[in-house]
Amino acid sequence: MQPSRRSLLFGLAAAGLSGLGAPSAAQAFDHGHAAWDALLKKHVRWLADGKQSRVAYAGMAADRAALKAVLEGLTAVTPAQFAAFGKPQQMAFLINAYNAFTIELILNEYPKLKSIKDLGSIITSPWKKPFYRLLGGERHLDWIEHEQLRPKYQDPRIHAAIVCASIGCPALRPEAFTAERLEAQLEDGMQRFLGDRTRNRASADKLEVSSIFKWFREDFEKGHQGFNRVEDVFARYAAQLSADPAVQEQLRARKLTPTFLDYDWSLNDAGR
Repeated sequence: MQPSRRSLLFGLAAAGLSGLGAPSAAQAFDHGHAAWDALLKKHVRWLADGKQSRVAYAGMAADRAALKAVLEGLTAVTPAQFAAFGKPQQMAFLINAYNAFTIELILNEYPKLKSIKDLGSIITSPWKKPFYRLLGGERHLDWIEHEQLRPKYQDPRIHAAIVCASIGCPALRPEAFTAERLEAQLEDGMQRFLGDRTRNRASADKLEVSSIFKWFREDFEKGHQGFNRVEDVFARYAAQLSADPAVQEQLRARKLTPTFLDYDWSLNDAGR
């Protein structure tokens, strides 16, 4: 049997080849996100601790045509098609879209910028700048996070999945999110993030955590994933926050009050 054009396209994309056009609207959306997965595997790497990652933006720039094809494939999905996706498929789609369009935003000015915040201004943040189309409208990054993922899906672990191109952010995974693996990927992301001592750590009578838990505290206090107050997060991930059994016991007893660390907005660039 001769392979279909669709299987050839995604097979070539998975092999890391660029210059291919986006799939036509007539073709079914690839919920395996194979082309995006190939780019991530090629240009994102874990650091030695396995808790942080870095992005080879120069490599992404060299594969810009392949990235554009991924973005065009996302843009081609209509609101009606999206509505027919299952909930995990919708979440994976939105998380991947956020991360892919964030990289596109960085590449628009790379290598001149040192931080995503360089792309903003006094009156407009980089997250509120409309620069792409998705699900039938002109969108900015905040639209995905604050108008879709947070209110409609209400899983606070998305804060360890969507990545703002900064060292202070949770790690960008070197793989695409997929519906089949979404639960495991969200949970793994939280464990890696809470286990990163540069961003979250606990010691005797002291708990220092990422400012993410301050900015989005309400998301961690709505009962989703069993979190009714932010201290419940640190109780669940006590083993990631400290190797000391006594400290873990304090965390599980909710006896440590969190303080919030400064956020590092430096670009998470593998070349720096």
